[in-house]
Amino acid sequence: MTLRCASPQLAALLEAWRDETSGLVFVADDQTGEAWSEVAAELTDAFNLTQQSLANGLAVVFVVHNDDLLGRNGPPRAMVAMGLLSATRTAALEHRKAGVAVNVIAREDDTEPSLIARWCGILMDGELPTGELIHLGSEHLGKALP
Repeated sequence: MTLRCASPQLAALLEAWRDETSGLVFVADDQTGEAWSEVAAELTDAFNLTQQSLANGLAVVFVVHNDDLLGRNGPPRAMVAMGLLSATRTAALEHRKAGVAVNVIAREDDTEPSLIARWCGILMDGELPTGELIHLGSEHLGKALP
């Protein structure tokens, strides 16, 4: 598994699946700043790693913050989260015949890292949905989401 994650706690939990699964887990950086160059670097990194994974027929899971999808953490983080969601749906459509899954997990501040890690493992193994946004938590209920 290829792992791109700034959170040491979550990265340590995801390491448990490194030998058991193949693919990419890309966790959006919560420290993306206000500069366009930082947004562009984050999306470029995601694009390059996703391209490698999909070229090898391997699943991709993006992990974003639910508040970023809602624009609550500012435009730069919203651009990254929505860019990853859009990329997910496009890649899922392009790779559905090959059976390669591409999904997004939306987490909240209090989402246990072990739950995120477990869902990453689930979404990278076996018969899967693809092109889906999986919410872990309930903060999105009642909100207009993409």
